[in-house]
Amino acid sequence: MAVVIETTIGDFTVDLYIEERPQTTRNFLKLCKLKYYNWNLFHSVQTNFIAQTGDPTGTGKGGESVYGIVLGKEARYYEAEHMPKIKHNRIGLLSMVNCGNNMLGSQFFITLGSELQSLDNEHCVFGEITEGLEIILKFNEAICDGDQRPYQDIRISHTVILEDPFDDPVGFVVPDRSPEPTKEALMSDRIGADEAIDDTGGMTVEELTEIQKNKEAKARATILEIVGDIPDADIAPPENVLFVCKLNPVTTDDDLEIIFSRFGKIVGCEVIRDHQTGDSLQYAFIEFGDRKSCEDAYFKMDNVLIDDRRIHVDFSQSVAKMRWRGKGKGIRYFDEDDKTKKHDENYSSSKKSEISREKNHDNGKDREDGRRKKSSYKDHRKHERRKEDKDRRKEDRSHDRYENERRDRRRREERRDRDEDQRRGHSEDRSERRNKRDESNDRRKDHSEERLERRSKRDEYGDRERRHRGSERKRLTEEEDDTRHRSHKHKKNR
Repeated sequence: MAVVIETTIGDFTVDLYIEERPQTTRNFLKLCKLKYYNWNLFHSVQTNFIAQTGDPTGTGKGGESVYGIVLGKEARYYEAEHMPKIKHNRIGLLSMVNCGNNMLGSQFFITLGSELQSLDNEHCVFGEITEGLEIILKFNEAICDGDQRPYQDIRISHTVILEDPFDDPVGFVVPDRSPEPTKEALMSDRIGADEAIDDTGGMTVEELTEIQKNKEAKARATILEIVGDIPDADIAPPENVLFVCKLNPVTTDDDLEIIFSRFGKIVGCEVIRDHQTGDSLQYAFIEFGDRKSCEDAYFKMDNVLIDDRRIHVDFSQSVAKMRWRGKGKGIRYFDEDDKTKKHDENYSSSKKSEISREKNHDNGKDREDGRRKKSSYKDHRKHERRKEDKDRRKEDRSHDRYENERRDRRRREERRDRDEDQRRGHSEDRSERRNKRDESNDRRKDHSEERLERRSKRDEYGDRERRHRGSERKRLTEEEDDTRHRSHKHKKNR
């Protein structure tokens, strides 16, 4: 059994599971026959998940089954069917929305993604889209607000029943004509379903030109992806690789690795060199273990002086170290050293074979020609040895410079530690002398207080002695006066 559903973004045909879900498909067919779904809004569209409709109010809280329309509100919902089990394992499936307690009404949704296990055992699948699956792409491209409602209304405009095997329920009345859109549908604050959207409205010529250039660049990248030159049209360079240029020719990989390692773990550091002469091309790539270390080095190392050269640091824009594994297998990174090594091996083998051929050819010539070629070969070997010696001396100078810098840095650290220890010792000596001086002052103060106390006691004792002697002297004087008075009186009486 099939139903054609016409929407404002396209039409699609649905095959119903009559045998597996008889009650649910009967409810759906009778609602379509009543034109119940006409002008219903897709009020919830979640990309790669579901597109939900079937609520005349457009809120997700309304709707009722055909039994509720015929028999009344007591029969608004009916019990869901769960046997046999049908999983939400592919796109284009139609499933009734569970309104709670395994009860179904009129709302249903279309699956926009595959393997939606979270919907299994909760909602009832009753059909699938067999024609017009391209409408799924349009649903996934819809731009929605925070409530998952599209900014441009998407509505069901009509439903056409191709075949109905079920009898109509008692009291079922088929409408004479399709209903007109409601006032709420016409007065919606969203973009109308029939309104054309002009993305270029109000743009300047420069903005339109920029949009056109971006589209052309996207098209070219897609073509390169198709022919296999790049793994993906949207491929981006790695975010943990720095590009360093304006280097001194004597700067080596180890120098840069030592300098940049203070920002974090370095996975690889390579100064790009000429594959024939081995001379530095004065730029390098540094790969960090994480993105944050790369960003820290970018902000702090630009225009830094290295080997008497002001370097320039930027994020790498190269995808040369990405190799396509094949369709669906992604990409992998490889090291250019493998290519250089292979080139050197091929060059050495070809050179050896060439020398062998020359020797075989010399067998037919005179000895002098052989000596000349032998001498030429020796000169070539001398030149190669001189070149190797020159490179070795260059590496030795770089190593010596690094060793000297490390030795100077160690000496500076030792001198700084020694000065710090001396300053700390001087500070401790000063604090110790200050403590001793304070203790001496305290002792002198205590001695002074003791002397004052003894002096006050001595003065007090002297005052007491003087008072005592004065009182004794006075007493003796009074006794002498009494004695003289008695003596004089005695004499007078005689």
